[in-house]
Amino acid sequence: MRTCSNLGKAILVTASLLTANAALANFTLDSQSSSVNFLSTKNVNVTESHTFDRFSGTVSDAGELTLDVDLTSVNTMIPIRNKRMQSMLFKVSDIATATFTAKIDEALLALGAGETVTTTIEGQLSISGTTKPVSFDVRVTGLKDGRLSASTTKPTVLSASNFGLESGITALKEVAMLQNISDTVPFSFSVVFEKD
Repeated sequence: MRTCSNLGKAILVTASLLTANAALANFTLDSQSSSVNFLSTKNVNVTESHTFDRFSGTVSDAGELTLDVDLTSVNTMIPIRNKRMQSMLFKVSDIATATFTAKIDEALLALGAGETVTTTIEGQLSISGTTKPVSFDVRVTGLKDGRLSASTTKPTVLSASNFGLESGITALKEVAMLQNISDTVPFSFSVVFEKD
């Protein structure tokens, strides 16, 4: 009887694990319900908010996250400044996409509607051919229909010089005849992923 009981428990555990794995799925970012933002500061104390209008992302059932941002879609609300940032700062003629990759806890993919987890996502950010480790403090919430939302709980401060963009900062400052442009940029996002 003890052997049968142990066998029964093993079958139940195996079945529950298989069910849990089956519940996981791939996710695709819903760009219409998402936003990607950053701040820039010029002339010491003038801070402005900007966005990227085109971006995409996926999360595999193994927790492999990829987020791509189209640098040609930078939106500062001033067309000439958009073009200058594209060509002088990001040099989009060479590489037009910034990419963040990370491995996230698979448990986050199984959050039920209303369940929330606050965590830190550590990964690699590539901009203009330079890749650096970057982390984001985020709040992940399960939504109805198996969707997930993830929002930064505070901005992550990125340094232009870490990604070899300091010459672009200098060029922008000179062409706009500014006293200075800050090298550091607070970056934040609010994204929604839909289950495939």
